Amino acid sequence: MTSPLHDYQRHDALLVVDMQNDFCEGGALAINGGSALVPGINTEIAAALNAGATVVASRDWHPVDHVSFSHRGGPWPIHCVQDTPGAAFHPDLTLPDEVIRVSKATAFNADAYSAFDGTGLGEYLRENGIQRVVVCGLALDVCVHATVLAACREGFTTLLLETLSAAADPDAVERCRHEMQAAGAEVRA
Repeated sequence: MTSPLHDYQRHDALLVVDMQNDFCEGGALAINGGSALVPGINTEIAAALNAGATVVASRDWHPVDHVSFSHRGGPWPIHCVQDTPGAAFHPDLTLPDEVIRVSKATAFNADAYSAFDGTGLGEYLRENGIQRVVVCGLALDVCVHATVLAACREGFTTLLLETLSAAADPDAVERCRHEMQAAGAEVRA
């Protein structure tokens, strides 16, 4: 087992973003290198839980005919439809029972990219004494980016584990990195 990238404390929350089948190789909206992130993310999950930190796994959990789907005028193909294999977390991702699952973009008529969008996550983390949010997952240039920016807006010290995140558009990584750093996030490559 490799060493974790972060030394977790009780006031930390590890936020694993959208490590779902549809975003990994073979999925409806596959991101190159998505599956390869799983072993490293599992190391972070184990380290965070062993330190008494909070671990949250977010997921797209779309109803059929979600507004983000291309046939409804949205930018994406059909993906992560509730209760389908594509919406399931990657089968090798280790999510013990104490990992909190957060579902986003669950309404027909509203999209959500950040794990904080309409989920109450920010308030929950504050109520539980969380001060720092550590983020990794898919896709760096879409939902990870939105989640990092939202965590900064919510007032959390925010760290992105860039090596445990992959982008849908690799050309967007540098721009996203600069935007996240400008918002106050630390980016650990």
